[in-house]
Amino acid sequence: MTRSRRAAGPASTGPAAPTICRVGTCTVWWAAPLAPGDAPGLLDLLDAHERARIGRFRRDLDAARYLAAHALTRLVLAARLDADPAALTFDRTCRCGEQHGKPRLAHDGPGFSMTHAGDLVGLAVHDGPVGLDVEQARPLPDLAGMTAHACSPDETVADEAEFFRLWTRKEALLKSTGEGLSTPMSEITLTPDGGVRWAGRRVWLHDLSPAPGHPAALAGPGPAAPDVVEADGDALLRTRP
Repeated sequence: MTRSRRAAGPASTGPAAPTICRVGTCTVWWAAPLAPGDAPGLLDLLDAHERARIGRFRRDLDAARYLAAHALTRLVLAARLDADPAALTFDRTCRCGEQHGKPRLAHDGPGFSMTHAGDLVGLAVHDGPVGLDVEQARPLPDLAGMTAHACSPDETVADEAEFFRLWTRKEALLKSTGEGLSTPMSEITLTPDGGVRWAGRRVWLHDLSPAPGHPAALAGPGPAAPDVVEADGDALLRTRP
């Protein structure tokens, strides 16, 4: 696995900061949720589908996570593509044909993946397909049952910390393919040497630790992980209050 590095003050120069999301590098942006009422400039970046989705959330935290993740995605991708963030169009077609699937650019562009847990929102942008997952480690009332669901016959976990590390790795792998949890995690085996056995696929994994008690992982197709840079998404979001 490669070792990630954090960009020094990624957004200290304002809107030009996203240039660290460069070709050949996978950049991961971390940010806190933002209440829609506190960030009208970010809400204005969203399309009608996204604004309607925010309006349907029952919990304020869910709406705040959604706004931060989708506004951050628009700002980062727009900088990469030299485009207007509000003008970007996304295809959300699910396998069932409805518009509630994993979003992707409706035109050519980099791959990206969003995630959130607790008070943390993440976005990964890469040249090709990529999956990002973060979890908030916590006690589980049925660790044995969750382990049976997530582990292959060749895997074991000793405690919640090991379980959530395994979960983030497998969730990132599934997100990188676009399959999500429609494919059982138990079909994937993570080997002690950092390898992955999964129906003959060649994939890479990269562990991240964005905050205490929040394991995270990146994944994608290919023989080796790219160079990974972690960046300050909060500073970028503050450029559009």
